[in-house]
Amino acid sequence: MRLGRLSLTKQLLGLWAVGGAVLGLATWICFTLNLDSSATAFVYLAIIVFLSLRDSFLSSAIFSVASVASLDFFFVDPKFSFQIQYSNDLPLIGMFLLTSFVITGLVRRLQLSKVTLERQARLLDLTHDTVVVRDAGDVITFWSRGAENLYGWSSEEAVGKISHVLLKTVFPQARETIDDRLRRSGHWEGELVNTNRDGTQVIVASRWSVQRDDSGRPNGTLETNNDITERRRAEAALRRSQAAYLAEAQKLSLTGSFGWNADNGQVFWSEQSFAILGVDSAVEPSIGLLLERVHPDEIESVRRAFDRASQDGSEFDIEFRLLLANGSIKHVHAVAHVMADETDRAQFVGALMDITPAKLAEMRLQEAQAQVAHVARVTSLGVLSASIAHEVNQPLAAIVSHGEASLRWLNREVPRLDEVASSIRHVIANGKRASGIVQRIRGLIGKAEQQRSVVNLNDLVEEVIPLVRNEAARHRTLLQLDLGDGPFAVSGDPIQLQQVLINLVINAIQAMATVEDRTRSVVVSTRAEEGDLVVLDVADSGPGIDADQAAHVFDAFYTTKPGGMGMGLSVCRSIIEAHGGQISVLSRPSGPGAVFRCVLPRVARAIG
Repeated sequence: MRLGRLSLTKQLLGLWAVGGAVLGLATWICFTLNLDSSATAFVYLAIIVFLSLRDSFLSSAIFSVASVASLDFFFVDPKFSFQIQYSNDLPLIGMFLLTSFVITGLVRRLQLSKVTLERQARLLDLTHDTVVVRDAGDVITFWSRGAENLYGWSSEEAVGKISHVLLKTVFPQARETIDDRLRRSGHWEGELVNTNRDGTQVIVASRWSVQRDDSGRPNGTLETNNDITERRRAEAALRRSQAAYLAEAQKLSLTGSFGWNADNGQVFWSEQSFAILGVDSAVEPSIGLLLERVHPDEIESVRRAFDRASQDGSEFDIEFRLLLANGSIKHVHAVAHVMADETDRAQFVGALMDITPAKLAEMRLQEAQAQVAHVARVTSLGVLSASIAHEVNQPLAAIVSHGEASLRWLNREVPRLDEVASSIRHVIANGKRASGIVQRIRGLIGKAEQQRSVVNLNDLVEEVIPLVRNEAARHRTLLQLDLGDGPFAVSGDPIQLQQVLINLVINAIQAMATVEDRTRSVVVSTRAEEGDLVVLDVADSGPGIDADQAAHVFDAFYTTKPGGMGMGLSVCRSIIEAHGGQISVLSRPSGPGAVFRCVLPRVARAIG
């Protein structure tokens, strides 16, 4: 720092010495030439202006005072004296001093402005952005070092050229539109494509700002450009990579994407959508082409879904089948939602999923569940064999009894035909009763496909109870009914619902096998519940179910009974859930025991 100050002091002293010598020389020349005070003052002003360019205002002020002193001493009467003889010389001295200060100040200000501009220009040269100044005719008036580095033309080569001609600029929109926005708002931003000196193209983020003169009128444009070529290339590569990953992911997930403009019918399908629909990707996609591949049984419902979406812009979520050219059938799931574009037109964006493997797996699962349910029914019927035999023997015994009575009435001397007819009617009724029991048992044993109908839950309970009554008696269990005022109509497969009730009642009876200190009882009850629901409860007075057991009691292969399969309650849950209901286990509120509760949706009517 001391060295710096010493250097500045030396420079200042040197300037003062040079300035003093120049003033002295000028004074000698002017005095020798016998110039008057006005001419000499002009020479002094020229020297002061020159010296003011070299140092601070203080040095210029010192030279101005020295010049006034020399002017007074050598050129104003009386000469060789600092006195002023004539009063008209005073304005000359005063104006000279004032003029020298004003000129010195102005010169210094211009010098400082020049220095500031040079510094700013150096700063502009340091930035990597290009800075270009154009006049009103797009002629380049300033070309930064960043522009030289990016485009390859030097400042001398670029200045004076029309910018967009030199750079072969590609504008994102009409130049007239850009200029109009620039005039209205004073600035514009966008991306341009420029061509370098070597012919390569660069993409720049360009910002334009209107430059104005002192009166506020536009006289040019300041343009700064930032090279984003590599960024755009990286983004494009990323998009290509993402598209490749997306295409592979769609192949793996059997999911295609699509777009649909409901206004003009324009359709976009991804590569996987073409594959799902079995269409060559070179073909122009359309809704009509899609409908051509929809299964004939479902084409109307699919067409209605698209028509409704195009009319009110509603989202859609549909499943349907495709009948392909080779005769194969695909199950697909189409979902789409509306996405408004920049013109506020309704654009549907969605996904098309090939769910054929899932549907086939679901069908195989249903077949497996049906087989398991069949095994469970047969197992239950094996337990109920004594009850079944009792139920069948009752009408058979009645048939035999009424047949024997008919013979006795016929063997009388005077046959009682009225009694015979009555006995025969009893035979027919009991035969139908036995036939009904056999049909229900065959239905439980059979593996027929699910047949849904509307059934009265109370009637279903009353049909099942006779089948389990003997099992209850064998275990000294009191079987009670508490049926609500029906009918309680539910939609379902009667055979499967009977299986659920049989399993629950048998489980309840067997759960009380160790109970000796109280009455073993099973209460089957029905009631309606808010929300159009029907509740079926099977309550027992057994030991109950603790929390750990309740959490797993409906799991497959979970059992607490020795030799149990652990499938009965699991099958019950599958059946109830397939019927749109829920099954749960609760503690009995009025004492020891458990309650198995089935909740099913109620429908409008019942079958008597």
